[in-house]
Amino acid sequence: MLGHEFMRNAYLAGTFVALVCGAIGYFVVLRAQVFAGDALSHVAFAGALGAAAIGIDIRLGLFAATLVVGAGLGGLGERARADDVVIGTVFAWILGLGALFLSIFVSGSSGADGTAAVRVLFGSILGLSGGGARLAAAIAIAACLALAAIARPLLLSSLDPEVARGLGVPVRVLGIGFFLILGAVAAEATQAVGALLLLGLLAAPGGAARLLTDRPWLGVGLASGIAVGSMWLGLLLSYEIDSLPAGTAVIGVATAVFLLAALRDRARAGGALRPGSPRRVRSNHRIATISANAPEGVPAGARIEP
Repeated sequence: MLGHEFMRNAYLAGTFVALVCGAIGYFVVLRAQVFAGDALSHVAFAGALGAAAIGIDIRLGLFAATLVVGAGLGGLGERARADDVVIGTVFAWILGLGALFLSIFVSGSSGADGTAAVRVLFGSILGLSGGGARLAAAIAIAACLALAAIARPLLLSSLDPEVARGLGVPVRVLGIGFFLILGAVAAEATQAVGALLLLGLLAAPGGAARLLTDRPWLGVGLASGIAVGSMWLGLLLSYEIDSLPAGTAVIGVATAVFLLAALRDRARAGGALRPGSPRRVRSNHRIATISANAPEGVPAGARIEP
């Protein structure tokens, strides 16, 4: 398989794109901004088709649109954490623009040129040139470094923005910076898995990592590992199965890992809450102890915070 140049290019670009998607996807899940990732994937689609419609390189449209809209989402949302109203409004507007650009592009293009729209939607990682693969890897590495530079204050502002603000952390600036990095990642990853499947590569590894561990730095590493593993296995499956698109295979593997993590989490939760289980017994003993020692006027069994 690796004797083919197009597969070597796909693995080179895909490895680093998946690495940064997993890392930033963990923060997307932690900050409950998965909807923002979905919106930016459609921004990438509209930007690429807008660039194609006016006859310029689609990568310019990809990055210009996602960076501008990403910064706008961070700036418009309360405390630089765009809420559903902001994201939904942008999402609807971008979908309309995407439909307009698609109509203009298809009506003014030949059938061969019209395949560019399909590549934007579903990715074209197997069609990357050597230079394109190296550029994708370089952009992904730069995004990883930028994320690493703000990771610690970003984690604090994600978990408790009020405490972060009290400690002097620039929460709004961090939020805008996070959206800028997310925009760049969305633009680059669109070329690998496509605009429609991008959300899966952002959300599924991050969601699986959140289910597997409560330790944030381990979670970032797990999310990146799951994303890279999904990319490697997905590319292998697409090579072995001619009718299976690479993007679909990659997202399918990532989704399967998330489902396994969810089943594991549900099984553990069920065992922990089963009558007679050690955790249930300890919990009931603690509640009984608190109830027995409750101050006068407090109902027995009432939850008392220490």
